[in-house]
Amino acid sequence: MAIGNGGTGSGLVVSFGEMLIDFVPSEAGVSLAEASSFLKAPGGAPANVAIAVARLGGRAAFVSKLGDDEFGHMLAAILREKGVSDAGVVFDAGARTALAFVTLRADGEREFMFYRNPSADMLLTAAELNVDLIRNGAIFHYGSISLIAEPCRSAHLKAMELAKESGALLSYDPNLRLPLWPSPEEARKQILSIWDKADIVKVSGAELEFLTGHDSVEDEVALRLWRPSLKLLLVTLGDKGCKYFTKDFRGIVGSFTVKQVDTTGAGDAFVGALLQGIIEDQSALQDEKKLRQVLRFANACGAITATKKGAIPSLPSASEVMEFLEKA
Repeated sequence: MAIGNGGTGSGLVVSFGEMLIDFVPSEAGVSLAEASSFLKAPGGAPANVAIAVARLGGRAAFVSKLGDDEFGHMLAAILREKGVSDAGVVFDAGARTALAFVTLRADGEREFMFYRNPSADMLLTAAELNVDLIRNGAIFHYGSISLIAEPCRSAHLKAMELAKESGALLSYDPNLRLPLWPSPEEARKQILSIWDKADIVKVSGAELEFLTGHDSVEDEVALRLWRPSLKLLLVTLGDKGCKYFTKDFRGIVGSFTVKQVDTTGAGDAFVGALLQGIIEDQSALQDEKKLRQVLRFANACGAITATKKGAIPSLPSASEVMEFLEKA
C-alpha cells in the first residue's frame, strides 16, 4: 500500500465543513460545571480529516468560514502549518469562530456545550465558495453539521454539486451531534436527505442505530442504509474494527488493542487514511484484498490516535503507522 508517497502528483482531498475550538477540562472525569479550568484544542471533524490526509503525505484542502477573530486566524494558521491548503477558507467580521465545551464525565458519557448562534461557519454562502479549488478535488468530503442552517446548507449542496460535476468521489461522514439539531427527527431527515449523492459513506455503530431505528449493528441492519448509488458503505465499531459493504462483497476488518487515552479524532483519522488510500489506488473500491489493506491501515490510524490526548496532535504520520503495523 503506497500511503505516504502522495507527493504533489497525487489527487487532492477537499474537505468541507466546520472547524472550531474544543475547550476540554484540564482534569479528567468531571462535568463541565465541575471543571476548574479548560484547555483549548482545535477540532471539527472535516478539518481533522483534511489534516489526517496531509499527515499521511497526501494533498488536502479545507473549505469553510471562520470568524475574523484571534481564534479564526489561529485555526487557519494551524491548517497551513499542518500542510493543508486554506485557499477555501473565508473570514466573517460579523460572527465569531465556533466554540464547543466538551468533557468525558466519570460515568463515561460525553457532555457537549456549543457556542454557535450563529457562528461564522454557519454563514458561509454559495457565492463565497472557491469554485476552482472544489473542481480540482479528486475526493470531496463532508459531514452533516453544515446542513443544519442556512445559508451554509445551500453552500454545502452547491459545493457537492460542483464536486460531482467535476468527477470527484463524494465522501460522507454524518458525524452526528444531536445537541446541534432542532430535534432527532430533523437530524435523521436531513442527514438522509443527501444520502444517495455520496459514493462513500462512513457511519459509527451508534449512528447506524440512530438512522435505522434498530438497536443492532448486524449486516441486515447496516444494509438498510445501502443505496445503489454507493460504492462503499462502512460501519466503524471502535475497538471491534469496521464492517465494509460494496455491491460485490462485504466483510469486517478487525482493529488493534491499544490503551485508549482519548478517542476524540480517532474516526477522523480513520476517514483520512481511508480517503488517502483510495486516492493512491481507486481500484481498492472494486478489489476486496486491496480494500482490506486500506481498512487495516485506517484502523491502525484510528487506534494510534486514541492513545494520545487531543485530535489534531494525535493524528499519525505514515511512518508511525507502518512502525505500529510492524509491531502489531
